[in-house]
Amino acid sequence: MGEISNSTGTEAVAASAMQPEEAGAGEEAESQPLYRIERPVYDEAFISSQLLNRKDNSTTLGQRLAQQLRCSSKRAKAAALTFLPILTWLPSYPVKQYLFSDVVSGLSTGVVQLPQGLAYAMLAAVPPVYGLYSSFYPVLLYTFFGTSRHISVGTFAVISLMIGAVAVREAPDSMFYVLPANGSNVSAVLDVEARDARRVQVAVVLTTLVGIIQLALGLLRFGFVAIYLTEPLVRGFTTAAAVHVVVSQLKYLLGVKTQRFSGPLSATAVLSHIASTNVPTVIMGLVCIVFLYAVKDLNQRFKKKLPIPIPGEIIVVIVSTGVSYGLSLSEDYKVEVVGKIPTGLLPPTAPEFSLLPSLVTDSFAVAIVGFSMGISLAKTFALKHGYSVDGNQELIALGLCNFISSFFQTFAITCSMSRSLVQESTGGKTQVIAGLLASLMVLLVVVAIGFVFQPLPQTALAAIIMVNLLGMFKQFADIPALWRTSKIELAIWLVAFVASVLLGLDYGLLVAISFAILSVIYRTQRPKSAILGHVPGTGLYCDVDEYEEAAEYEGIKIFYSNASVYFVNSDLYVSALKQKVILLRRSSLPTIPREKQFGGSQISFLFKCEQTDDLFSHQAPVLYMWRTNAPHKAHNGT
Repeated sequence: MGEISNSTGTEAVAASAMQPEEAGAGEEAESQPLYRIERPVYDEAFISSQLLNRKDNSTTLGQRLAQQLRCSSKRAKAAALTFLPILTWLPSYPVKQYLFSDVVSGLSTGVVQLPQGLAYAMLAAVPPVYGLYSSFYPVLLYTFFGTSRHISVGTFAVISLMIGAVAVREAPDSMFYVLPANGSNVSAVLDVEARDARRVQVAVVLTTLVGIIQLALGLLRFGFVAIYLTEPLVRGFTTAAAVHVVVSQLKYLLGVKTQRFSGPLSATAVLSHIASTNVPTVIMGLVCIVFLYAVKDLNQRFKKKLPIPIPGEIIVVIVSTGVSYGLSLSEDYKVEVVGKIPTGLLPPTAPEFSLLPSLVTDSFAVAIVGFSMGISLAKTFALKHGYSVDGNQELIALGLCNFISSFFQTFAITCSMSRSLVQESTGGKTQVIAGLLASLMVLLVVVAIGFVFQPLPQTALAAIIMVNLLGMFKQFADIPALWRTSKIELAIWLVAFVASVLLGLDYGLLVAISFAILSVIYRTQRPKSAILGHVPGTGLYCDVDEYEEAAEYEGIKIFYSNASVYFVNSDLYVSALKQKVILLRRSSLPTIPREKQFGGSQISFLFKCEQTDDLFSHQAPVLYMWRTNAPHKAHNGT
C-alpha cells in the first residue's frame, strides 16, 4: 500500500494508494491480487521550481499568423476535402455493397418527401409548389456539402411554422382586401394572388438571411454553439411547436374559413366558427388520420419484416386526389383543394432585400433552431453507424443550402426526423444516391406531373402533418423521466414548452435559452459536495451520507466538489468546505488563516489542474484531503 509520507512540508495521500488490499486482512485479502505503490508527495513550490519547466515559446505573433496563412498543396487539398466532404468517400464508393440499399432508401424517402413538401408549404403560408422547390434544391446541395450520410434535409414542420408566422405578420390578409371595379356597394374581396406573392417574398428573404447567418457562423467556427441547446430545451421547444402546428391545422381539417392566427388562443378563432364546419372535409380528414395512424403502427410493429415501410403518405395523397377529382369535391361540396401547381422550375431571382431590417431577429431564431435540429439528429446517426460529423461544416452546408436555394424561391429547411428515420431504416448508406434520388423524384413532379395533384384536398395534407407530429407529442414522457433524474433539466424542459406555447416560438426560444444559461450559473453556485469514504473490498470512494457501505478513514477527511471553482461560487465553496470538514472536527483542528487555508501543511491537493497556489483558478472538479492531528491507523498492518 502507498505510504502516507511527508515531503517538503505537505501531508497528502497518493491518489492511487488506497486500493483493494485495504479492505481487510486474512483469507479474503490473500485470495485477491495485491499490489503495492510507493510514491513521493510534492508541493506546488517543488513542482514549479524543480520538477517541471515551461517551454520557451519565442514565436512571434507575426510568425504564427504567417504559419496559419501559409498555403501549400497539402493544405489546399485538406481544405477542399473539408469543404466538399463528398470527395473523401465517393471515389471509394462500394457499388456492389451500397448501391441497391441506397436506391431503395432514396425512392422511399422521395415518396415521403413529396407529400410532406406540399403539406409543410401550408405551414409556411406559401403555395404548395414552393414546398416542392424546397424539397429539391436544398437536398441536391446537401449531397455535396453535408457530412451526415443519413439525415434527410428539406421541409420541416417546426421551421415551416416559424416561417409562416413571420410571413403572416409581414403580409396579413388585411393588406390585400380590394374593392371590385364594378360596384362601390360590394364588400371588399381578398386578393389571394397578391397576398401569396408577398408572403413568398418574405419567406425567400428570410431564408436568404438564415443562410447568411448559418454560413457566417460556420466559417467563424461557431459549430460549438449547439452545446448550449441542451436536449431538454430542444425537446420542450419542439413539443410546444407541435402544439402550434396542430392548432394551425384545425381550420384545414374542419374546413373552416378564418384568418391565420398563432399562439395558444388561436384555437378559439377556429372554435368560434365551428358551426360552419364543412362535413365532407371533416370526414375525409378523419379517414386520412385513421389510415395514416394505422399504417405508422404497422410499420413500427413489423419494421424488421418489411423490406421498406408502407408509404402511407403517398397513398393518402393519391387516393384523396382521385376521390376529390372523381366526386368534384371542390365544386360540389366546397372542399378546399391545393389548386394550381405551376409546371417547371422558376428562373433564379434576387430576393427583395428591402425586407431585411424587419426580419433579422426572426432569422436568428430560425437559423439556430434549424441547425440544432440538424446537428442533433446527425450526431445520433453518426454515433449509431460509427462515423463523425463536423458541426462547423454542417453549419456551412445548411447555410449554403438555404442561401443558394433562396434565389430559386425556396423557404428555409433543416433535417426532418420522420424522413431521416425512413432513409436510415430502409438501408441508406450515403447521401449521394439516397438524397439524389429523393430530390429527382420531387423534380419529376415539379417539371412533369405537378398538375395531377391540383385536386388534392387540403384536409388530407393537414392529416399528414398531424400524424407526423405524433412522435413529438410522445416527448411528454420526458417529464416523469426528468423528474427522477434531474429537476433542473425538467425545469428547462417545462420553461421551453410553456414559454413557447404562451409567447410564440421566437420569444419562447429566447426565454428558454436565457433560462438554460441561468441554470448553468445556478449549478455552479450549488455544486454537490460530499465527504468521501472507502467502500470495503474495492478502490471506490463514495459519499458517506448517501451510501451506508462507505466508511471514513480515522483521522482523514476527503472533501469532494463536482463544480469548477471561480469567483462567482468561491465563497460558497469555502463555506461548504468549512461545513463539511472544519466544523465537523473543530476540537481537533486549529484555526487556519484564510490566506493559508488551501495550502501549506493542513490541506493538500490530490488532484491539481494548474501550477498555481490560487484555488479559484481550478477548471475541473476538485478533490481535497484533510488530515487531522489525530493519529492515523494503518490498515493491513502496513
